[in-house]
Amino acid sequence: MKWIDFEREIKAKNIKLFTPFDIQRFLGRTKIAARFLIHRLKKQGYILGLKRGLYQLSDEYVPDLYLANKLYEPSYVSLEFALSYHQVIPETVYEITSVTTKATRSFPALGKLFTYRSIKKEAFTGYVSKKQDGVNYLIAEPEKAFVDYIYLRIRAGEEPLRRFDKEKINLDKALHWAELFDNYKLIGVIKKMFR
Repeated sequence: MKWIDFEREIKAKNIKLFTPFDIQRFLGRTKIAARFLIHRLKKQGYILGLKRGLYQLSDEYVPDLYLANKLYEPSYVSLEFALSYHQVIPETVYEITSVTTKATRSFPALGKLFTYRSIKKEAFTGYVSKKQDGVNYLIAEPEKAFVDYIYLRIRAGEEPLRRFDKEKINLDKALHWAELFDNYKLIGVIKKMFR
């Protein structure tokens, strides 16, 4: 299979992102041959490297929230970005913030910054799957994004959220998600914010 056939096939299958292993599999190349092909195609401008081992066609649109999920797995979009997305906070947020069970990291990609903050595995839930341009991405429910954000601020010794729309947050749901962190201070701070 030639590159043009590979390109046609991944577009037909709506594959937005691919790895060297995908090139090996689709083109029947060895690991070394796939690496050289990627290097050549990047140099020619046919593909873009998003991070080591993750690529996209240079003329293909990849939704930011889908990319956020794929750059660092497992993860879901949360924190400031999800709070803005759900209109819980009035600010527009440009940095795409997510949570993960892995170490805290940041990745610049396509002129944007994708940041990942670590939370405990027991609290890695409270997200939904949404669809954009034919691909699914994971984003926190408003209450879970709120709790994730407050938890990380408390852990960093920072003030909790000051301006937010209380009408967009169901307190019972938020307290349910807060219990997963097994942190009494978090629960107390959230209750105080709704007095």
